[in-house]
Amino acid sequence: MISDRTGGPRRLGYPVAAGVFAIGMAGTTLPTPLYGLYREQLGFSELMVTVVFAVYALGVITVLLLAGHLSDEVGRRPVLFCALGLSAASALCFIFEGGLPMLLLGRVLSGFAAGLFSGAATACVLELARPGQEARAGFAATAANMGGLGCGPLLSGLLAQYAPWPLTLPFLAHLALVAVAAAATWLLPETVGPPHRPRRLRPQGLRLPPEVRGVFTPSAVAAFAGFSLLGLFTAVAPSFVGQTLGVHNLALAGLIVFTVFLGSTAGQSLTERIGVRRALPGGCLVLVAGLVLVATSLAVTSLPLLVIGAVCGGMGQGLAFRAGLTAVGRAAPPEHRGGTISAFFLVAYLGISLPVVGVGALTLGLGLRGAGLAFSACDIALAVTVGLYVLRRPLTAADRPVPPLPRGR
Repeated sequence: MISDRTGGPRRLGYPVAAGVFAIGMAGTTLPTPLYGLYREQLGFSELMVTVVFAVYALGVITVLLLAGHLSDEVGRRPVLFCALGLSAASALCFIFEGGLPMLLLGRVLSGFAAGLFSGAATACVLELARPGQEARAGFAATAANMGGLGCGPLLSGLLAQYAPWPLTLPFLAHLALVAVAAAATWLLPETVGPPHRPRRLRPQGLRLPPEVRGVFTPSAVAAFAGFSLLGLFTAVAPSFVGQTLGVHNLALAGLIVFTVFLGSTAGQSLTERIGVRRALPGGCLVLVAGLVLVATSLAVTSLPLLVIGAVCGGMGQGLAFRAGLTAVGRAAPPEHRGGTISAFFLVAYLGISLPVVGVGALTLGLGLRGAGLAFSACDIALAVTVGLYVLRRPLTAADRPVPPLPRGR
């Protein structure tokens, strides 16, 4: 049962919670088109760009390991407020940036925020859905995640290219959005109650309820493969566009990164129509097609092919991601849903960090193009493997309705 600890009626529903989620996630990708400017200003290598990016994912993973269950115990709203505060602190680090240490600190704080958002905001959106709204709320949650990640580079690219203060204004704009999100969170009803004192923070590992184990592994591996593609575009696509294609417009770089997340959102919108059982293997195969196009664009140095590959790969990632998240959310018991979703995101964010650092390391010997081709081959193999696996063994809990929260929780 949805409860409201403020004692009032339910005032705002899942669309507002999804908006808060999107604003929070947009802040995590704001620096993407700006890495070239930071490279010129601070003089670090392409490998260091991927390290700065991956430090963010390390922050996400740390929070998911230590506090992925926290919103199940203290409530969704307190965790969302904490995430918004960390997001604002990250923006301030970039505004007052004075060198590489502040960039790294800002990215770590951004990762902490994303880790808290991933489990708490997703669960909040799903739980605020009224009867009959479950499918739309599931799409709103995943679209807010991917849409927010895509809007960050688009916003910062436009402001950096066409407005003053390119390394400051995007983060000032985000601070204003965070203030709006905080006001909206204050008005949201609490969906977990009564709260109780959280356990001491310690690594939780991937201890999953028995009900979810059968669907978790293939769903999480598919998310890993899809998020690897997102990591490639978020970390090194602007560098490829600038260094290989000779395109130095920051707004265009942000737009190209936006296209992969736009494709992801489009893919998510198709998941319910296709059905979760078919969407997971189908998404993996569409992801493979997108990766092939991206690899081809790297080989022949083609911007149009890169954009088409981004949209296609993003659609495949979106199909597989929403199908996997839906299956895991449906299989998880309500009292462990936040923690289980956090474990799912933990595996996904391993995909957005580890392969990207590998790409950065490979650029030292193979160059940006060769590293991208090697990455594409590995990710294609992974996506094909999990796609064929779920074709042969469909998810058993994929089409079950989401169980309601028990009374008094």
